[in-house]
Amino acid sequence: MEDNFGIQLFEGKKVRFVWDEEQEKYYFSVIDVVQILTDSTDIKQYVKRMRARDPELNIKWGTICTPVEMLAPDGKRRKTQAADLEGIFRIIQSIPSKKVEPVKQWLAQLGSQRIDQMIDPELTFQMAIEDYRRQGYSDKWINERMRSIEMRKELTDEWKRSGITEQRDFAILTNVLTQAWSGMNTRQYKSYKGLTKENLRDNMTNVELALNTLAEVATTEYSRQSNPTTMEESKRIAREGGEVARDARKTIEKRLGRTVISSEKASDYLRPIENTESEELPLE
Repeated sequence: MEDNFGIQLFEGKKVRFVWDEEQEKYYFSVIDVVQILTDSTDIKQYVKRMRARDPELNIKWGTICTPVEMLAPDGKRRKTQAADLEGIFRIIQSIPSKKVEPVKQWLAQLGSQRIDQMIDPELTFQMAIEDYRRQGYSDKWINERMRSIEMRKELTDEWKRSGITEQRDFAILTNVLTQAWSGMNTRQYKSYKGLTKENLRDNMTNVELALNTLAEVATTEYSRQSNPTTMEESKRIAREGGEVARDARKTIEKRLGRTVISSEKASDYLRPIENTESEELPLE
């Protein structure tokens, strides 16, 4: 799953969802959808009864639902049961509620919106900007983040062109690049900021974002020129791209007399993300 989290309102209530860029589909929080349709105060028990009433659904539950990281009420990411549009439609068929048809129409509208975004990618950026503003980020930070997203996409496209296809290899190259400019790999950097599952870039300062973007831009250009054909060549290029940003960081730090690598994270200065209070579904 990519880090495309969102909250969509339906009749004043919130449904969490994630856009999976690889599969090109939405995954919706099952617990949020069921809660809207039933107004149940004990969603876990309702789901158990629903599965007991519908043996076919119960058999296919593990296929229909999958644990996906989503934003919890405290702003942290936790795994919750999620399903794509087809899976959600199958689940709501087992819920005797007058609200089912409006929810179907609402989900279909979301699907239509995503098609529009694929036709006009600018709409995706507009949605991301609105989400960041809602969370309390400044316009200056948002502008930098939007540029970083665009540059990151160019880099991953270049890696794909070079034959990189496995998510594990993308993570390895990102670690090499990050280590080269910041002195820490991604895991160490997140630990330094006190992060667990949160997105590292969403917790960077403007300067950190700019340096990370510089590293990615340099890596992209070096790769285009060198045309690497092996993972080792791509790692070398990622290290060289990161070193460009490392040199820029050292120049800035020498002038400032302090490090620009910050231990601050977004939750230190942003208000908690509002969300529906809900319990997590059992993962079996």
